[in-house]
Amino acid sequence: MLARDYINVLYIDLEKQEYRYEQRKDLVKYLGGTGLAAKLLDENIKPELDPLDPAQPMIYAIGPLSFVMPVCTKTVATFYSPHTKEYGESHAGGRFAMAMRFAGIDAIVVTGKSAHPQYLLIDDGVQFRDARAMWGLSVEETGKILRQTTHGSGVRSSIRIGRSGENLVTYAGVNVDTYRHFGRLGLGAVMGSKNLKAIVVIGNNTVDIPQELKVKYRKVYDKIYDRVLNTDLMKKYHELGTPVNVIPLNEMHSLPSFNLQKNKIDFAEDVSGEKFAEDNLVRKVACAGCPIGCIHIGQVRREFDAGYEYETINVSYDHELIFALGTFLGIKSTDEILELIDVVESEGLDAISTGVVLGWATEAYKRGYVSLEETLVPFEFGIVQNYIAAVKYISTRKNKFYEDLGKGVVHASKVYGGSDFACHLGGNEMAGYHTGYGNVVGFAVGSRHSHLDNGGYSIDQSKPKEEDIVKKVYDEELERNILTSLVICLFARKVYTRDIVLEALEAVGINMTNEELTQFAKDIQKLKYQIKAKLGYSLDSIKIPERFFQTKTLNGVLSSEKAHEMVKEYKKMIEDLMNE
Repeated sequence: MLARDYINVLYIDLEKQEYRYEQRKDLVKYLGGTGLAAKLLDENIKPELDPLDPAQPMIYAIGPLSFVMPVCTKTVATFYSPHTKEYGESHAGGRFAMAMRFAGIDAIVVTGKSAHPQYLLIDDGVQFRDARAMWGLSVEETGKILRQTTHGSGVRSSIRIGRSGENLVTYAGVNVDTYRHFGRLGLGAVMGSKNLKAIVVIGNNTVDIPQELKVKYRKVYDKIYDRVLNTDLMKKYHELGTPVNVIPLNEMHSLPSFNLQKNKIDFAEDVSGEKFAEDNLVRKVACAGCPIGCIHIGQVRREFDAGYEYETINVSYDHELIFALGTFLGIKSTDEILELIDVVESEGLDAISTGVVLGWATEAYKRGYVSLEETLVPFEFGIVQNYIAAVKYISTRKNKFYEDLGKGVVHASKVYGGSDFACHLGGNEMAGYHTGYGNVVGFAVGSRHSHLDNGGYSIDQSKPKEEDIVKKVYDEELERNILTSLVICLFARKVYTRDIVLEALEAVGINMTNEELTQFAKDIQKLKYQIKAKLGYSLDSIKIPERFFQTKTLNGVLSSEKAHEMVKEYKKMIEDLMNE
């Protein structure tokens, strides 16, 4: 049903091997997604304990538009981040939201730790299944076993971790249905700390549209579908996808390369979206409930043994992966980038953090901060085989150096030096843009320190007045609280304007005014900062590394003093919000 009389929350205790459903009427006002997941995190988090303590929760939540409106495909996860030691939030597409929707579940709260590796099968109830045979296996191998040993093909979704999550690498991610991920901030380590290898959800039920809403629902659905498919608003995401950004950013002197020592490269055309499409693209895949098909799958032939023994691998790629595992490391061919992506995927690591960590390690090695005895392979920009080895060393914590690398560039640079060229913002490794103050400040102050909190990089490209940048970043983060609570894919943010959002909500029986939506966005932002405050976070702690002020951007060389003034300006806006 679409009725929002209550939020159906599934609580799972791994230690007690128990579960229960609660129909929470008090949670309806949080809508879903970010709002709902943040509220449930706030209720269950244990600020006094370590982020990886078994008592800490991890939450998965969908929204009222999930799978009943086009491109409402995401699931939001919240957790105590082992990577930044504060509020963690990650979003993933695939089929997970669909499966939860058709299983009648709005949110899942998992606590405790299994006595041995397990996976959860959620169907008509919850089964606690032995995963000891899968512990130590790759993401791909685990997925194959889950597909072979569980029913529900077509209405099933599985999320799973690789070796990096098992070994508590703080930026380990969670794979969703092979080609999507809960990336950033270490949800994979949280799962690993709970001895939880995977979760499989099977959605066998139906979603009924009430008779009184059917005409309105059909009309609004068709209107949104037409905007998605028959306008230019999302066209680029299907054609070349986000890799279309590579050449324009390079021409803007805004493509982070060689550990951000450069902003422009002479081999951009060789790793561009166009080059990937011409040489490697074999198909495009869509998340369940989306007609676009923005997931681009590249194919590469790889030699796996002597004697001309080859295999063909299929790997999804996008701009952020081309940046982090390509230009940032000086890798100059599409085939080599795909090979490196494949290993990162197999080990279950966050691709952005992995690439940025390896960029820092390469410069640290070349400058003599670390030795070959520690790195085990001689790091050199552009040498992909050494990076492939290093990825495996990180995920298995090969030695102390790789154990430190597995805690991110902030930790590693504190241990070995080189913090001035450790490219993080707010403790999370940078994303694939170096456009100006909007990007640097927006990423640093974002509530989860991700470029997806706001569009700072896009704001920079519109050439705003400096005095307007912080307000634009602040306003957009509020607006995205609405979209991610519903849970609308941010690629569709231009489709789902305020008026369209209000129509979509009305079509599923939720009547809100524009003013109420604005207040909702503010309330969710307040909630996030209340959680952050519980965990000891303060915007005063933000220190932006010097490398961001040494390498030129689209908007010139940035001033450290100016950037930190902008952080203070943003802090004032948050303080005013909290006092409203």
